[in-house]
Amino acid sequence: MADTQGNSQADAAQGEQQFGIQKIYVKDVSFESPNAPQSFTEAWEPDVSLELNTNGTGIAEDTYEVVLSLTVTVKNAEKTAFLVEVQQAGIFHMSGFNEEDLAGMLGSFCPNILFPYAREAVSDMVTRGGFPQLALAPVNFDALYAQHLEEQAKSGGSTAVN
Repeated sequence: MADTQGNSQADAAQGEQQFGIQKIYVKDVSFESPNAPQSFTEAWEPDVSLELNTNGTGIAEDTYEVVLSLTVTVKNAEKTAFLVEVQQAGIFHMSGFNEEDLAGMLGSFCPNILFPYAREAVSDMVTRGGFPQLALAPVNFDALYAQHLEEQAKSGGSTAVN
């Protein structure tokens, strides 16, 4: 009976999915306030625009870098008050995933891990720039990834995450 348990554990280990975070880091940051100091003298009624993008790249066997890029543009009185760009990155170990599941990990799961770090970086830079704190709303990366797959299917393209 011990052999049977040993074999089933070995079989499970061979097909087991493994995930690990090796490093989370800021790859690039930028803050611009092109209309300062005039921006500080006007009534504050901001119009916030958020653009995000993800990119997953293999860097070694079963090791991937995922970069979540956020660009936040805030206009006040139709003039750009500030622009924040953050590239929050992580190095992740992933093994035992089929191609479809791996694409989902790179396009949704890992960006979900990175977003709170990027959100904090944006908030910190905005505050340091002299503006009221900006707390970005949560993002549903699962829905965004599903939408990406749907668009790729319609266009007949690949499922690579951009």
